[in-house]
Amino acid sequence: MSKPTARNGAPQRRPGEEDDICPVCKSNRYLNPSMRFLINPECYHKMCESCVDRIFSQGPAPCPVAGCARTLRKQRFRKQTFEDLQIEREVDVRRRVAATFNRRESEFNTLLDYNNYLEEVETLTFNLLYNIDVATTEAKLAAYSKQNAADIANNKALSAQESASTEAQLAAQKEQARLRREAATNEEEEERREREEGRREIIDKIANSTEDPDKIAREGQKVVLKKSTARRNAADRLRAQDAASVDNASAPLFQIAGLKPITQPEPDKAYDPFGGYIIRPAYFTLQEQYEHPWLEKAKMDAQITAGGYDVGEYRARAMMEAFAGLGCFIEDEVAGRERAAGADVGTAAAAVAGGDGEGMGDDML
Repeated sequence: MSKPTARNGAPQRRPGEEDDICPVCKSNRYLNPSMRFLINPECYHKMCESCVDRIFSQGPAPCPVAGCARTLRKQRFRKQTFEDLQIEREVDVRRRVAATFNRRESEFNTLLDYNNYLEEVETLTFNLLYNIDVATTEAKLAAYSKQNAADIANNKALSAQESASTEAQLAAQKEQARLRREAATNEEEEERREREEGRREIIDKIANSTEDPDKIAREGQKVVLKKSTARRNAADRLRAQDAASVDNASAPLFQIAGLKPITQPEPDKAYDPFGGYIIRPAYFTLQEQYEHPWLEKAKMDAQITAGGYDVGEYRARAMMEAFAGLGCFIEDEVAGRERAAGADVGTAAAAVAGGDGEGMGDDML
């Protein structure tokens, strides 16, 4: 594909191409279209591949960009992934922090502790991204990595195992899809072949028989249809068996650790307008129907029943309020209070008598 040319015959520049200039040798992609730019995660300064080979082939060397004195190594140079270098740097920083802080929610006692941990990790990441207390943040990263090396390695291995399980599951699904496509193709080919054979058989019977051709054709179509139906049913049974065997074989491949058991909520109890209050003994029996003009009108009035008002609840509440007082026996309550008061007086008198006796004994001594 040829590059677009200007009126004078020179290659025409693309938008933004003038920015593709190496800061070291000042070469640009306009004069050298095959030039490649590389970056180093130490400082993220972009330079051409020729400068990298020329400066860093003999070993580590300072960054040639003015104002940067970081020591760079050739093996760390790589091709830029994102057009914006800030995004490139942020992705690298987050990947490095995530490799160290790889705790899981199942390792924490509560969700609040896990959220606090995530907030702390995000704070450290923010400090590295915007150069805030970089030395302190790097020291925290190094200390945490040293103190929790075993846990970090275990979580890393667990993540790798889950990734492998996911890839194996995806591969099994792709293989099943491929087998299904092949089975569908073979089924279509088999059905086409059966139709062709059935057509030839019908033609041969018509040619060699004196019977009605329409009758022979109808019987032949019935035979072909019966064979096709039997073959489809057998193929469906085989596919179901294969899918079941594959699912059973691949079930242990996809396992997620750390998931908490899900408890099913209890079914809602029946609504009780009285909140469980029961009058014992029951002094009335609630009937299904009461002869009253207002009740009959209320059941048919849309303004009353539209909001969910139940006339039956009104009847039950009215009857409870009418007969609730029958469960209060004033005489029994008064007698109980008198007995309680008499017992308190007797206890107080005995206590006073005991105190006087002790005082008399002390006087006699």
